[in-house]
Amino acid sequence: MVEHSPPAATLHGLIVRSYGLYYDVATDAGLVRCTLRGTLKRARRGTDPAAVGDRVTLSLLDRTSVPPQGVIEAVEPRRTVLSRLARGAHAREQVIVANPDQLVAVFAPRHPEPHPRLVDRFLLLAESRGLAAVICVNKLDLASSEEIEAVFGQFRVAGYPVLETSAYTGAGLDALRAVLQGKISALAGPSGVGKSSLLNALVPDLEQQRTGEISDATGKGRHTTTWTTLFRVGPDTWVADTPGIRQLRLWGVDFAHLDQLYPEFRPHLGACRYDDCRHLREPGCAVRAAVEAGLIHPARYDSYTRWLEGEAG
Repeated sequence: MVEHSPPAATLHGLIVRSYGLYYDVATDAGLVRCTLRGTLKRARRGTDPAAVGDRVTLSLLDRTSVPPQGVIEAVEPRRTVLSRLARGAHAREQVIVANPDQLVAVFAPRHPEPHPRLVDRFLLLAESRGLAAVICVNKLDLASSEEIEAVFGQFRVAGYPVLETSAYTGAGLDALRAVLQGKISALAGPSGVGKSSLLNALVPDLEQQRTGEISDATGKGRHTTTWTTLFRVGPDTWVADTPGIRQLRLWGVDFAHLDQLYPEFRPHLGACRYDDCRHLREPGCAVRAAVEAGLIHPARYDSYTRWLEGEAG
């Protein structure tokens, strides 16, 4: 008599970590380590076929291993995505986090030194995907409020929430908790700004993250998180801790309508003398008038013109 193996159990879950060929999926039955069905790889060319934050259907193949093993059979359509142009690629999307509700861009006032244009890149990615964006300035104990305002004040003027925190002293953590509550948030920023330290401070029993150091030679942070991990930090509250980003190549940004991705420009769009105004040197430009009136920060307007003229890099 031939014995047949029982059919594989079907489970639904959320990808909380991906590395190499493997995906850790949180299900009602616990964590399952999965590979991806080959048909999915072929069906999703030009992007990552599965990513942290994706909701998936899987077959449980081996429940006796630790952790249990499975294979992802289907990936639900993404409602939102935070992604960038893949390194070395001309037209391939690299997904940072799938299905986030908001981006929390984490920077430090020093060690490593902040670059406002990198902040702009993160904000443009968020705006182009319809994501809310929050700026978190960590390590506030390393700089004065005047120094922080000199770099990040332009983003407050633009209407973005700018939270000042310190994982070391605990300052600002309650405000950050309130921003994260009930959402899926992508914590992203350069290496060494303290994303993992912030998470450990917010959730003391979270799995320990290795704390990296800043390279004295370059002033750039060493990568402390090597793959994106999605943590459940409260009821209906998830936070994705992402690897440090040194370069952020834009994906999905419509430069033909770049002015619409600057929220402080929006109240003035449509009020220019010419319908096709690019807000550069045209007479009767309402955006330039808003800059002169102090309604738009000059640094943000300079950022816009550099992008439009191809100088932002």
